[in-house]
Amino acid sequence: MSDEKAVTIPAQADDPRRADGEVLLKVTGLQKHFPIKQGLLQRQVGAVHAVDGLDFEVRSGETLGVVGESGCGKSTMGRLITRLLEPTGGKVEFQGKDITHLGVAGMRPLRRDVQMIFQDPYSSLNPRHTIGTIIGAPFKLQGVTPEGGIKKEVQRLLSVVGLNPEHYNRYPHEFSGGQRQRIGIARALALNPKLVVADEPVSALDVSIQAQVVNLLDDLQQELGLTYVIIAHDLSVVRHVSDRIAVMYLGKIVELADRDLLYRTPMHPYTKALMSAVPIPDPKRKNAKSERILLKGDVPSPISPPSGCRFHTRCWKATEICRTTEPKLVELRPGQQVACHHPENFQDQAPQDTVLLTAAKEAAELVADEVLAESAETSAAVAAEVEAAKEPEGAAAQESGGATETKGATETKGATESEGAAKSEGSAESEGDAVTEAATETKAPKETQVTKNADKK
Repeated sequence: MSDEKAVTIPAQADDPRRADGEVLLKVTGLQKHFPIKQGLLQRQVGAVHAVDGLDFEVRSGETLGVVGESGCGKSTMGRLITRLLEPTGGKVEFQGKDITHLGVAGMRPLRRDVQMIFQDPYSSLNPRHTIGTIIGAPFKLQGVTPEGGIKKEVQRLLSVVGLNPEHYNRYPHEFSGGQRQRIGIARALALNPKLVVADEPVSALDVSIQAQVVNLLDDLQQELGLTYVIIAHDLSVVRHVSDRIAVMYLGKIVELADRDLLYRTPMHPYTKALMSAVPIPDPKRKNAKSERILLKGDVPSPISPPSGCRFHTRCWKATEICRTTEPKLVELRPGQQVACHHPENFQDQAPQDTVLLTAAKEAAELVADEVLAESAETSAAVAAEVEAAKEPEGAAAQESGGATETKGATETKGATESEGAAKSEGSAESEGDAVTEAATETKAPKETQVTKNADKK
């Protein structure tokens, strides 16, 4: 049933206005390092590199989806661009204004334009307040009095998100998970914001409720002209709601591309591995061979991330340049940016490196031969490794053929020797018989002659 619900979600219609909108949010070199302190004096001994250099733009009216494994920094990024966390470095610009280090007083006017939908609908709502108080809080904090009063506006918002306006005086514990998430959406939309950051808005909901909430967000965007940054794990949901998708790994964006390009021709090996994990709800493929790409090991610790490309410890295409030089996020194809020295579905950016790392050889053992064959077309190192793997097979086949020839020659030689021995033995026997017969014939006349002489006497 869950697969049927997932399939029936309609594809999002392309809206040309989204691609041509003005830049609403611009992020440059964004960083957030959480210090690790120890000892009596609480000295800093390290840092967790949760977000480590992000660069992207969000245009007015579009939806940017952000995907990645747990712990890659997606939620931290969302809290940084809404200024719920103080950045360690970089710059965040909203409508051309630098808001990176604005204080509480400086951010208060901007809170009307930037809102957030939190991940957990249970802990994000105060259990001691009624729904009317929770959704009406933004009006009181901003000193805004809507036309007709706060209560009337709250009831209107409840009807917008699909709830009964009569629920105004109920408490959060009287609602289901999907209804609580709708209350969170109503609160975020109260002040008519321009940018909404949704931190996994459907991860805590079942599939049928997910479809309802996702379609609600899409409808509200078309009606109100909202701009979304949606953080999610479900790649199918992200594909449905997003115009562009950013793939994060260990605090960095490894690929940023249009939705259709990313799903059709992923360039980064990590993106390709993620796409292979998306289940296809097709009964005809029940017994088909899985093309899932299994990654070696776990995500490295953000306390001490690997040098160079952070994915090189799990990548089947990694060479020496991947270990020493960090790739930059560059646009290799219109609408598709990738940070990789040996991208998929594109020409190799470092063809001079033809030797795979030991970790890459170990990772390649978990990758299907079909995937390695595709990677060999864009990586000289993988191609060399595939050829090297084929040589022992050819040598084994040649040895097998040589053994067969040797065996045949031995059998032929034995047969020849046996035949020759048989012939020699036959010749010897024939010759012996002839000599015996000749000796017998010679002896017979002598005996006859002796018998005649005896008769005469």
